[in-house]
Amino acid sequence: MRALPVTILAVCGLIASACGGTGTGDAATGQAATTSTEEEASSTAPAKTLDPAETTGPAGTAGSAERAREARPLDGKVVVIDPGHNGGNYRAPKQINRQVDVLTKKKACDTTGTATDSGYSEAAFTWDVSTRMVRILERRGATVKLTRSGNDGVGPCITRRAAIGNKAKADAAISVHADGSAPGNHGFHVIMPKKINGPVDKVVGRSSRLGVAVRDAFAKGTGLPYSTYIGKKALDYRSDLGGLNLSTVPKIFVECGNMRNAAEAAKFRRPKFRQKIALALANGLQHYLKA
Repeated sequence: MRALPVTILAVCGLIASACGGTGTGDAATGQAATTSTEEEASSTAPAKTLDPAETTGPAGTAGSAERAREARPLDGKVVVIDPGHNGGNYRAPKQINRQVDVLTKKKACDTTGTATDSGYSEAAFTWDVSTRMVRILERRGATVKLTRSGNDGVGPCITRRAAIGNKAKADAAISVHADGSAPGNHGFHVIMPKKINGPVDKVVGRSSRLGVAVRDAFAKGTGLPYSTYIGKKALDYRSDLGGLNLSTVPKIFVECGNMRNAAEAAKFRRPKFRQKIALALANGLQHYLKA
């Protein structure tokens, strides 16, 4: 999720964020250039589940459907999903570049995110994966809240994203991203908070357990390898991310892979693979919440 700075998008400079890299083509203006039928697939299209447990089951009776409603595994749980960046961020440089306090430093309110070489933006990717997760988790009984309502707006600031999870008293919160590192780097990693003598300190331990659960489920569900360039066994601990530092609920960031790596970018463009990612993340959340 390294981003293109909105103030100098025309010359493709960089802005500091939790991800790396630059975009090309339409990504340099913050807009995703769809180059294949799969890239054009909308997140509003019905999500076909890849998990047999998500189906209605065999030749069902009314009783079996009723039992399924009564026994949903995440009933009573609240999950906040934070789709990284926003599709309209590039249009609001003053707002997005505004510095906010994340307790350990000052950072930009938000960034544009990265993109694949073909112009498929991180913001579009994270929105699609996140909305797919909503459908899976709600079918399992969870109350799910998103930090943004679409992919054509601006923000919200990283401070607001944390506040949404806090206000919801979420049992777990996850910020969905994809990295923009050097093309030769590949693999996914999970970012967890460190103690900073701040509000996140009391949930650092639970956030770590959440991170491990998501890492394990993500590796199993997607087949993607651990990151080759950051973290240890796909786990990274940071104290410079406002979305983590300001959280009072267990929260992690997941970098689903490197959008600048050709092989991973090709996977991310495929709706079926984004569904696989969403299911793996939902499974990781459920493993944590039911532990």
